[in-house]
Amino acid sequence: MTRKSAGARIRRKNTKMRLDRTEARYFGLLEAAPDGMVVVNQHEQIILLNLQAERQFGYARDELVGQQVTTIIPEGFAERLVADGLLSAVETLAQQIDTGIELTGRRKDGSTFPIEIMMSPLETDEGLLVTAAIRDITLRRHAENKIRYLNRIYAMLSAINGLIVRVRNHEVLFKEACRIAVDVGGFSAAWIGLVDDSATKINVAASAGIDQAFVPVLNDRYLLDEHAPFGNSMVARAIREKANIVSNDTPADPLALFRNEYPASAAGSIVVLPLVVHDTAIGVLELYSGETDFFDDVEMKLLTEIAGDISFAIDHIDKQERSSYLEYYDGVTGLANRKLFLERVSQYIFSAVHDVHKVALHLIDIDGFKNVNDSFGEEAGDSLLLQVAQWLLNEIGNAHVVARIDRDQFAVVQPMVKHEGDVARLIKRLMEGLQKYSFSMAATTLRISAKVGVAVLPDDATTGDELLKKAEAALKKAKASGDRFVFFTETMTSMVAERLSLETQLRNAYDNEEFVLHYQPKINLLSNKITGVEALIRWNNPKTGPVPPDRFIPILEETGLIHDVGRWALRKTMEDHLRWRASGLPAIRIAVNVSQVQLRSSDFVADIQQVVDIDTDAAAGLELELTESLIMNNVQYNIDMLRTIRAMGVTIAIDDFGTGFSSLSCLAKLPLDKLKIDRMFIHAMSTEPFGQVLVHSIISLAHLLRLQVIAEGVETEEQLSMLKTLGCDEMQGFLHSRPVTSAILEDRYLVPPYID
Repeated sequence: MTRKSAGARIRRKNTKMRLDRTEARYFGLLEAAPDGMVVVNQHEQIILLNLQAERQFGYARDELVGQQVTTIIPEGFAERLVADGLLSAVETLAQQIDTGIELTGRRKDGSTFPIEIMMSPLETDEGLLVTAAIRDITLRRHAENKIRYLNRIYAMLSAINGLIVRVRNHEVLFKEACRIAVDVGGFSAAWIGLVDDSATKINVAASAGIDQAFVPVLNDRYLLDEHAPFGNSMVARAIREKANIVSNDTPADPLALFRNEYPASAAGSIVVLPLVVHDTAIGVLELYSGETDFFDDVEMKLLTEIAGDISFAIDHIDKQERSSYLEYYDGVTGLANRKLFLERVSQYIFSAVHDVHKVALHLIDIDGFKNVNDSFGEEAGDSLLLQVAQWLLNEIGNAHVVARIDRDQFAVVQPMVKHEGDVARLIKRLMEGLQKYSFSMAATTLRISAKVGVAVLPDDATTGDELLKKAEAALKKAKASGDRFVFFTETMTSMVAERLSLETQLRNAYDNEEFVLHYQPKINLLSNKITGVEALIRWNNPKTGPVPPDRFIPILEETGLIHDVGRWALRKTMEDHLRWRASGLPAIRIAVNVSQVQLRSSDFVADIQQVVDIDTDAAAGLELELTESLIMNNVQYNIDMLRTIRAMGVTIAIDDFGTGFSSLSCLAKLPLDKLKIDRMFIHAMSTEPFGQVLVHSIISLAHLLRLQVIAEGVETEEQLSMLKTLGCDEMQGFLHSRPVTSAILEDRYLVPPYID
């Protein structure tokens, strides 16, 4: 045996001993991590990895241990370890521990996939090691690409709507629509064809991205008779069925009859959108994408809207050519008249039926308009109508949904209604705004009011004509009863009236200081002592009694009242904290929830600064809780803002963790102190097969990021026992205490045995 081979064997033995010690030390932690975890030594060798990493790269553990890291990450990773020497690289990594690095991973079969890596240096007895958390970001890349595509479709929709406003003939409409689809929408090709009834076929009217030599082929091939050759093409079916036809894998789709004639790079996916005018398919818009699986539900919704807009423009141009402007527009206000309005409503109804949402029609009658005409004359009356029309357009922001349909009546359609709150907000905005607005009338100003009748599809009607008739019936009842608004369905009137009344009561509740704070204790699982409390807003309505938070908190956010109520909650929290401190009670930290409206406010940081400036000890008593989904919206902005707040001495906690979509890299960047596991995961520990595993993974991940972990919604001794076993730090929930008043908290919990 040579000296060289003996030395190699000794080195392998020593390496194995070191690996055994390292594996015993870190194996449990790595296995609990949700991402692939790889530990690399200073020689760029892999010394440890978890099961998730095996699955990611397709290797067995024994196949990778001892191999160079370039085996699975060919470029980028090793270069960072050796750049300027290992020590400087490790120091650089220490500064970038919260920075995700996007590289390319290579599986055992040679295939590659995008990955995101977070590297962390570690001093050990065996020397400097680097731990890498590896996440497969294939789905994220796909989602990012999809967002880019959707942004193109939004831009395409906007450009085509702009085209519709100015276009005056079909030729320009078709040619420009195809150009926009390719140049703005990013499609590889687009064409518009119109039905030729005399020949029962489709004739190409315009195209973009298609070899013009292929156009005659299209004209010859697209026959509409289902018994004729090629009579069951995607185009023919779209015309007959008046439905979108999608092929998301055109080269392999037997229903795409001409698939072999399209270049693969241009037609991985195809969609045919019928152009429907007066319930008749008069043509198609066909779009090509070079990618397969391109058209999904979200994209199809936007493309259907584009096809609807082009159909509307075709019809509008036809009408311009057939009749005068006054056949479709009101001569005084320039708004759509009754006829055009109903046609537009029919278009919205068509979309609502397919997308399963509601449509609301508001009929607005100007109070006392006859008196204006009688007192000031018809010219002044017309001036008032024009001003009301302009005011409505400014309030609504969309001329397509507003019309003047009678002498003193205007109509507004809400194309998409998901719940009664949508309708209530519009009614409230219009009625309050109308009463406050000053109209000019014969060298003076005039304030007016109105009555509103509302009907909702499909609750009250199924067609545009029926919907308008039901709104007229509701308006008639409003005028007879003197009510400001009436729905055709009495229950809807009651629901909206109750909601509007609740909004008013909430404003009064703030003015009358009816809100109070209740506190729910947080308990350390090892010591069973209180570590802090969460402040929760409660409202005891003097007329009806306690109101559930899930009923009034959303309205506070929708109306913007949450700004004022949130500031009050912060001030009240500090008052209680400082009072406890002054009276010798434990100075525990109080967590306050932050709403989406508050976080987006430009004054939010100033509000926190104002609260902590009250006293030098104020910041030590404040903790902010923000939901995961809220923080993930505009991540970088929130990171910068929360760093500013945390620098004041305020603690930051992420609430409802597990319900959002935060990545490991984003989570590591956030300036956090605590992580709260959402109650549904706590419940799942005893009801779902992998409930405990998931909670264990979250706890391990949080501890890896040096965060305290709080389990919320703990209700049973079984859940408590599991959380202790899994190493959770704190808990809160009904098992220990429901939210209680400040007085009860002081008497019951801020004393032994809960406090040392």
